Amino acid sequence: MITLLLIRHATTDAVGKHLSGRAPGVLLNKEGQNQAQNLAQRLSGLPIKAIYSSPLERAFQTAEPLAQLFQLTTQINEDFIELNFGDWTNAAFTDLQNDVHFKRFNSFRSVTRIPGGELMLEAQIRMVNGLQKLCSQHPNHTVAVVSHSDLIKATIAYYAGIPLDLFQRLEISPASVSVIQIFEETARILLVNSTSEIPT
Repeated sequence: MITLLLIRHATTDAVGKHLSGRAPGVLLNKEGQNQAQNLAQRLSGLPIKAIYSSPLERAFQTAEPLAQLFQLTTQINEDFIELNFGDWTNAAFTDLQNDVHFKRFNSFRSVTRIPGGELMLEAQIRMVNGLQKLCSQHPNHTVAVVSHSDLIKATIAYYAGIPLDLFQRLEISPASVSVIQIFEETARILLVNSTSEIPT
């Protein structure tokens, strides 16, 4: 059994305004830096044995205070990188709201490929495969994984048996923690989108 702490990166200036995607140089703002510090304190009572992060700066910045607190090295893992938003990278939500393809992407997410980018199903498989690898690497451990909103939603949807076309009903806030335990025979979702203290 492994206990996974799925953490969304903290706030940037783009959150809620632009699709940053995999664009480089998107950093935590002051609020996000405070959230990352508070996150480390919220998780300080847990027996975290390893910390993994998406390679994007905003995720790594979120992971670092936690890594420093636990005296661990943040391990970069490409499996946990943001969805490839292709032609929509850095687009403002206000510019996309009337785009027919973008509307279809949000209503029929499972089969609608982003122009020049990734299919949500591909990203879900990538994320889940990465997490399943951690199961064999860290048996009976608690592991933190800092990733991105859509990837965490897709992961929760996978283990809960929720169709991808309904995963927008899940809310994953900046610096939130969702907890999943994976056993050889099943999985249990213990917590979703917590932004407060995590029970030990």
